[in-house]
Amino acid sequence: MEADLLVQFQDLGLSLVLALAACGSAAGAGTAGMAAIGSWKKNYSQNKPAAFMLVAFVGAPLTQTIYGMIVMNRMYDLAAQGHYLWGIGAFCGIAIGLSAYFQGKCAACACDAMGETGKGFGNYMIVLGMTETVALLVMAFTLGILGRFG
Repeated sequence: MEADLLVQFQDLGLSLVLALAACGSAAGAGTAGMAAIGSWKKNYSQNKPAAFMLVAFVGAPLTQTIYGMIVMNRMYDLAAQGHYLWGIGAFCGIAIGLSAYFQGKCAACACDAMGETGKGFGNYMIVLGMTETVALLVMAFTLGILGRFG
């Protein structure tokens, strides 16, 4: 009975890595989106053109969902072989999701600054790239660890 229960949750790690990464992406994009809307509103109320480039800031946290999916796909084969990867899935998903969330917060600040000044797009993208690097490193290191299971 106990073994049957564990088998039912064998794919929990797969679900966790994707879901937690996607939750971070949703929270980050939502946070940045609210800031973009606020910047556009401010521009419109001052009869200034709204910067469409703010959409790039809003979309930046979405890539972390792709990283979660890449890790999930690698974990799939291992789960099919009988490995239980709950911890790897949970902690990898949390790290990737937090990267997305804080990238969204940085993007929100970038939306506010660019909406106000119309300058600094390249600098803001560098900060967003540095924040995203955390997710890339987590994905790379996790794939390396998963490679040792084979």
